[in-house]
Amino acid sequence: MALTTSLAGRVRNTSLPKSHSLLPLLEAIVNGLQAIDARFPTDTSDGQLRVTIQRSDQGEFDLGLGGSGRALKPIVGFVIEDNGIGFTPENLSSFETLDSDHKASLGCRGVGRLLWLKAFDKVFVYSTYAVDGSDQTRDVAFRFSVARGVEHEEVPTGCAAVGSRVHLSGFGRSFERSAPKTVATIAREVFEHCIWYYLRPGGAPEVSIVDGDETIHLRDLMHDFAMSDYAPVSIEVKGEKFDLTSLCVKSANRNLKPRLNWCAANRVVFEDNLTGKVAGLHGRLKDAAGTEFTYVGYLTSDYLDDNVRSDRTAFDLEADRSDDTLDIDICLADIRSAVVSEIERILAGPLAAAHREGEVRVDEFVSTRAPRYRPVLGRLRELGVTVDPSMKDSELELLLHRRLQQLDTDTMTQTHRLFAESGSALPENYDEELAKCLQTIDDINKSDLAAYVARRRVILGFLDKFIKLNDDGKYAREDAIHSLLMPMRTDSNEIGIDAANLWIIDERLAFHDYLASDKTLKSMPITGSESTKEPDILATRRIGPDTAVLTASGSTMPLSSIVVVEIKRPMRNDASEGKDPISQSLDYVKRIRAGGVTTAAGRQIPNSDNLPAFCYIIADLTPTMKDRCDNSGLQPTQDGMGYFGFNPAARAYVEVISFDKLLNAATERNRAFFDKLGFPAT
Repeated sequence: MALTTSLAGRVRNTSLPKSHSLLPLLEAIVNGLQAIDARFPTDTSDGQLRVTIQRSDQGEFDLGLGGSGRALKPIVGFVIEDNGIGFTPENLSSFETLDSDHKASLGCRGVGRLLWLKAFDKVFVYSTYAVDGSDQTRDVAFRFSVARGVEHEEVPTGCAAVGSRVHLSGFGRSFERSAPKTVATIAREVFEHCIWYYLRPGGAPEVSIVDGDETIHLRDLMHDFAMSDYAPVSIEVKGEKFDLTSLCVKSANRNLKPRLNWCAANRVVFEDNLTGKVAGLHGRLKDAAGTEFTYVGYLTSDYLDDNVRSDRTAFDLEADRSDDTLDIDICLADIRSAVVSEIERILAGPLAAAHREGEVRVDEFVSTRAPRYRPVLGRLRELGVTVDPSMKDSELELLLHRRLQQLDTDTMTQTHRLFAESGSALPENYDEELAKCLQTIDDINKSDLAAYVARRRVILGFLDKFIKLNDDGKYAREDAIHSLLMPMRTDSNEIGIDAANLWIIDERLAFHDYLASDKTLKSMPITGSESTKEPDILATRRIGPDTAVLTASGSTMPLSSIVVVEIKRPMRNDASEGKDPISQSLDYVKRIRAGGVTTAAGRQIPNSDNLPAFCYIIADLTPTMKDRCDNSGLQPTQDGMGYFGFNPAARAYVEVISFDKLLNAATERNRAFFDKLGFPAT
């Protein structure tokens, strides 16, 4: 029983991703190049292929601009003309046969014309061929569409000479939108797809891409594309031979990714980004003369020709070796591994130079920007850290952070293994491994300490910025400085221990039982107050500029104390009777004691009336602030940058600290750490 094939069904089931919108054009071009090869088997220099881009005469304009500066109209079709062998009876019969194997030896699967109809409404073919090698010629003309298949014209128009003219008409809108728009971009994609014709022995015919009055010759792109090349090499993988052709692409080329092009049937099937696959290969390299280039490899093989999918967008090979994969089978990972090793050998010199530049880049970054990695840098390099010298600081920070996490995880795993072995017979090198593991832990701890110190330097840098006039000639608001000390409207049950920076005021404040910011007295578990009428710490400041921080330090009863911190806007001169931060802080202490102080866990702290209390007011010493200090009986500090004193009635120590004194004191306390890490103190 004969089987009937549906052209419409075959086209519908043919895959053409939008990312490969030009693939039908590329297939037509390759067909033309093969026809030229067939007519000029020993010398293709007489061959010519011309692609003309057809654009809409009217309708919407594309928003992109061409090289001439004019608006580009949508592409509606392409005309591909060649002086190849033409549509001989054998070629025409093959065209009319779906899944023809007429050119199977060239890697063709007979599906290129299906891709034409996938992206275009119809195709017009005009061809002239020589009869049996004689001087006589015959003409062929037909239309090709999904609805009507192949329709021969009764009166062929023919070509002036032997060759073919293929007109791809009615570019589908969805494909047209995804396709490149400019003649330069289209020419480059054609060139990269067909570059093997320029690399093979014998070279390629003259190919030109025409768009109106602009013409690009692909041979010129070869000069612009590659500045030098390496000798082709052969690689054997499980008895199969693979040929690798390497190019040094000029750095002016837009695509700076080092890449391996997997080829089949004299065309690129897919592109493999080599970044991260070849150690030290990141974008550009430099040759012996110091000229920058990007590596591009082209991999060809009969094995790849035999295993390419019909749509030529991938290979029918397993990506990696699975448990049920026979050891004799070749997967893509096997091929890639062998090719990567060969590329590392080929590029040994440039890769070594790039590796040295990467090390200098890391050293400079760690020394000036990220000293936390200095204690573990040697160990990170043992993990194979290689970087692109042009990598951004943010990208380098993320890379080093990931590797540090990997080192920490690996060390923890090793520690657990060594401890597990401590109760059994120990291996000969147990002491050596244990010592190495402990040294690694020590280096990681040093790194953590360095990160903590570096964070302090950043915080002080922000404080220095906040207390100065900004570009608008204004000072930062209290809430900015407040949030730097501790996030607003939070307490220590909601944030991590590193979220608060009260060490800026006093190192002892870094240790506390409970910490609250912008919370009502009633909402704080340490006060025990149920009052809803009394103003809470920040109730009058949620709509105003002033904010406060409350902390109870110590977790054992005898060591408990109350600390209130009030913050004023830099250079604010309104510390009047009703806005006196000293009186407000003492009033908070009074209300807390009246409510009955408890621990954060809700346990009553005895003798709340006698609980030590400390009030810190962070404010510049403006005239009104100095008046408040004098009226409260406070004494000026020796450096004249603050006031201090004890209020007997409130049984509270009060200290007023100017922003300059706050910044200077915190910087001085941490100067030794900053100097050790190579940070400037200011």
